[in-house]
Amino acid sequence: MATSGVREDKYRTFLYGEGEKNTKWRYGSPPNYDDVNKLFEEGRTKVWPSGSLEEKVQNLVKTWEMEMFHKTCFDDYKSVDPKNYTFSLNGRKPVTLEEKRKLGGGHNTFLQTTLPEKFRAYNPAQETVDSAQVAFTTAFPRGFALEVLQVYSGPPVIVYKFRHWGYMEGPFKGHAATGEIVELYGMSIFEVHLTLILAVFFIHFLVFLLETSLFFLANQVDEHMKVVKVEFFIDRGELLGGLMKGATLDGSTAEAASTCPFLRGTG
Repeated sequence: MATSGVREDKYRTFLYGEGEKNTKWRYGSPPNYDDVNKLFEEGRTKVWPSGSLEEKVQNLVKTWEMEMFHKTCFDDYKSVDPKNYTFSLNGRKPVTLEEKRKLGGGHNTFLQTTLPEKFRAYNPAQETVDSAQVAFTTAFPRGFALEVLQVYSGPPVIVYKFRHWGYMEGPFKGHAATGEIVELYGMSIFEVHLTLILAVFFIHFLVFLLETSLFFLANQVDEHMKVVKVEFFIDRGELLGGLMKGATLDGSTAEAASTCPFLRGTG
């Protein structure tokens, strides 16, 4: 059978193809994840079996990150249910997509803090989604890779541990590049719609024994799922500390370095 010739990303769905021809991309076209995929493959500590729950969850999270960072229209989101979706960081009050956008979106969503402003090495209140993207893609020119380290439960409530990492090969907020690896570990919870999963479950229930069907239900993660609730638990200091180890730059050097136009992928 001949291939379609349509470009694909082996870790993310809803990025290319007919279904994305009208998608509104933040920077005018789909992001290119070639560099961060290479970083991921070279630096991951887990290689999950094809078709495993862990691999499916990892790909779901990568797809979710791609949509959150690069699609500007909520109606273009396919990994989440835009009308019912909420996001929460470190136990804070859940926010809707619109409320999340008001917080600055993108990286700013993950770097919310109650620190007094004078102590904020990175202040999300003063950043836009674009300025934050420039800051982090300048610091991590090859991207900030993501791997799932462990999945504690499958759908409808997916609980997993993750690792983000990248090499600080560019400056960040007045601090020189170190060339060192910067890592961020955390936990997350994704809640998904049950409708499709339950429908598939009852079909299989007619064929298999109950215990077999329950195993199938717990491992059924695919592109038809809609995430309705996301919670992240991270220490932002773990990330920012690694980015501020370098020597302090003068203002002109830092400003010149932060104008990099190449906004590569996250996750």
